[in-house]
Amino acid sequence: MAPPLSRRSLLRAAALASAVPAVSLSPTSASAAPTVPAALPAPDAWTVRPFPLDQVALRAGLFADKRELMLDHARGYDVDRLLQVFRANAGLPTGDAVAPGGWEGLDGEANGNLRGHYAGHFMTMLAQAWAGTGEQVFADRLRTMVGALTKVRAALREDPAVTVTDGRFGTAVEQIRGSYQYIDLPSGTLGGARAITLSVWVRPAHDGAWARVLDFGDTTRYLYLAARNADGVPRFAVTTGGPGAEQGLDGTAALPLNRWSHLAVTLADGTGVLYVNGTEVARNTAMTLTPAALGTPVNNWLGRSNYPADPVFAGAFDEFNAWSRALDGAEIAALQDSRAADTPAGRGDLASYAFDETSGGTLTDGSGHGRTAALRRTWGGPSHPGFLAAYPETQFIDLESRTTSDYTKVWAPYYTAHKILQGLLDAHLATGDNRALDLASGMGDWMYSRLSRLPASTLQRMWGLFSSGEFGGIVEAICDLHALTGKPEHLALARLFDLDRLIDSCAAGTDVLDGLHANQHIPIFTGCLRLYDTTGEERYLDAARNFWGMVVPHRMYGIGGTSTGEFWKARDVIAGTISATTAETCCAYNMLKLSRTLFFHDQRPEYMDHYERALFNQVLGSKQDRPDAEKPLVTYFIGLTPGHVRDYTPKQGTTCCEGTGMESATKYQDSVYFAAADGSALYVNLYSPSELTWAEQGVTVTQITAFPHEQGTTLTVAGGSASFELRLRVPAWATAGFRVTVNGRAVSGTPVTGSYFGVSRTWRGGDTVRIAMPFRLRVEKALDDPSLQTLFLGPVNLVGRNSSTEYLRLGLYRNAGLSGDLLPSLTPVSGEPLHFTLDGTEFAPFHEGTEDPTHAYFRRVEPRVVFGGVDSGVANPARFDGTTLLDEVWAGAPFGSKGALVARVRATVDAWVAAGLLGAGDGRTVVATARRAGYAP
Repeated sequence: MAPPLSRRSLLRAAALASAVPAVSLSPTSASAAPTVPAALPAPDAWTVRPFPLDQVALRAGLFADKRELMLDHARGYDVDRLLQVFRANAGLPTGDAVAPGGWEGLDGEANGNLRGHYAGHFMTMLAQAWAGTGEQVFADRLRTMVGALTKVRAALREDPAVTVTDGRFGTAVEQIRGSYQYIDLPSGTLGGARAITLSVWVRPAHDGAWARVLDFGDTTRYLYLAARNADGVPRFAVTTGGPGAEQGLDGTAALPLNRWSHLAVTLADGTGVLYVNGTEVARNTAMTLTPAALGTPVNNWLGRSNYPADPVFAGAFDEFNAWSRALDGAEIAALQDSRAADTPAGRGDLASYAFDETSGGTLTDGSGHGRTAALRRTWGGPSHPGFLAAYPETQFIDLESRTTSDYTKVWAPYYTAHKILQGLLDAHLATGDNRALDLASGMGDWMYSRLSRLPASTLQRMWGLFSSGEFGGIVEAICDLHALTGKPEHLALARLFDLDRLIDSCAAGTDVLDGLHANQHIPIFTGCLRLYDTTGEERYLDAARNFWGMVVPHRMYGIGGTSTGEFWKARDVIAGTISATTAETCCAYNMLKLSRTLFFHDQRPEYMDHYERALFNQVLGSKQDRPDAEKPLVTYFIGLTPGHVRDYTPKQGTTCCEGTGMESATKYQDSVYFAAADGSALYVNLYSPSELTWAEQGVTVTQITAFPHEQGTTLTVAGGSASFELRLRVPAWATAGFRVTVNGRAVSGTPVTGSYFGVSRTWRGGDTVRIAMPFRLRVEKALDDPSLQTLFLGPVNLVGRNSSTEYLRLGLYRNAGLSGDLLPSLTPVSGEPLHFTLDGTEFAPFHEGTEDPTHAYFRRVEPRVVFGGVDSGVANPARFDGTTLLDEVWAGAPFGSKGALVARVRATVDAWVAAGLLGAGDGRTVVATARRAGYAP
């Protein structure tokens, strides 16, 4: 008998009722009914398979508490802010929404060349939150975003259309910042005039220098009017010899933002005059050039500069008129309160645009010449109808010819595409919204249309470019897309991202990681595994396995993270790479995905040992322990230098790590349990309070524990009877024992650390499995400097909270127990689980997201030989490699008795005296001290 559906499952099922699947590339109504999601089938190559998030519920505990902090952000953040950059790019109204900023805004780092990525992460977070909690708000927000993106793609496929705003007189045309739209006037608009007046109302929305109100000509022969020059004031100029020969007029004050201002220029008889709001602000009596000197200008633009580096004008236009004479001051003043048609000047006889249009992409000329203007995009339009992005396709086009990295010009466009694609796939799978799959399929078609026509050499050059060529986990996402659509083009597309020189080197076991950007390359290997699943090519599997072994442990810090300053250094250099920019959080996220996917193919316990280490330490510790609707509060780097304070609001926000941080915090349960592909076994990988609904076996498994505050866990089976093997992970750190009972009786067999312990039986409702796994305090040494160490209690990394910026110097052998456990040297803090003090410094779990200055590593110093608190007074000698006498003694732990310890001390002393490393007299003192030490017999 199958277990009853949970409230979460019932909510999800109700939301998916009566829906019809379809995949197309046609616009879909925003109110279209969602379809039943097509569950991704597990590849045949997977010998174990994960459970969907909605089948594993988090129960109260550490992970649920951390997740709830992120759910506050998921519930509270205004998704219209995320959609602002997409709508702007498509020329759609953005309302009052303000782009998130940072990497998601035009004013952020590299001019927001990564914008759109954050919305993808947010959709994935919402999908995971909906699956994990069943709260309707998350599904509703997903559908809002998918509906908006559907409209965005439709708008991108069409010519630009008027965006209406309140004008100075009636309506006006708004040029949304980020839309790259401008007004294209017909050739001959200026008519070769020898005198001219130009008049326009503008409402600037941004203070960027050199945004043109108008620009007629090219880069040599032109006249322009800029809202702001380099000094922030309006400027008019005319030239037939380029910038160095300009004859110009400069204003005296900046135009206010988001307020209407009137600009007018007259030019006649060698004199130019600039007016602002009807007042003359500049006069130049040496302006000999007129429009006639330009001939027939090549370009006739409102809102766009002939210089591509200049920004497109952002704001609104109203009432543009051009006359073939110089209006006098009174006529200019009259334009302040009335339309030109209602003033003595009348409409411009060269051109006159009232901007009264409320739809369409053309603007009517009222001068009588019929010079209809048109709205254009500076980049034209998409090369394929499936294109969807928050910036122009020029980012992708530029990458194809780029030979050097410059993220201020091109910053990882396919990385951004990945995040959007993945978010859409997750939205479809979580809510069944077919519009999301339609958008995703279109993106796949568009990418294939671009990349399939490129030579292999071009692709290899692109993917080898640091930053610009980064594409994240796009291969994995495209493989998932192919599983849903079945389109052969989508599988072919996935293979176009192969970075052959890296994949081939790793497949051959050749370590070439030194100097590579870590997070650019880690996801490549999760993609390799998915390609192996689909193609069966062993090269992909070998590359992924070997790559993992090049990172763990050879480039891994104690908390499970990797990279310094985003890059890898030489193999086995750990102490030598510790910095304030160590352990980029995205790297931990991607190494977890890789470890997990490798385990699906090969159940090597070290994959899940690493998963536990990185999850319980870096990933949990990367999230600050306070709620915030506006910020996810996730670290970018976790510096491991002494006294480092974590920065939970890095780089103006909306970074890659904040994006992956949102995802990590809403899928903590994704690897707690796996099932054998044939249903014969249940893997319990992580010890976390949770409830598994295993429908195929008709049982639920509830795990009750306060782990890691509790050194064990209890599993209870409910439902009907089912035969399977329960495979319990015996962590590599569980050297103090791992004991299992079923219904109170000890299970035969000897659990081995770093393996899985199997319990096979026919399980019945009420069966209870109890696991005890005592923690021991241990140290882990930096591979390149054994004296630099980090503390662990079970799976928990303990960090010192101390403001010193020098490594703490600590000794731990003084009270070590016969078991070898170093914990007796620390003093527990009353009422604070997993908190201790040592030499005046408090040690606490790394996973606590505080802003305390921390010491993840310390300098191990054991100056004298001490046993059981008894000081021998003898200096602790060391070998050339740094190994001390005490290190060698305690390497023999655990000791069954004090006598066994004394025997180990005597044998070690004899060897060191014989080697000339310790004097005979001091040796005798050391042995005597061990005998006097206060250990129980």
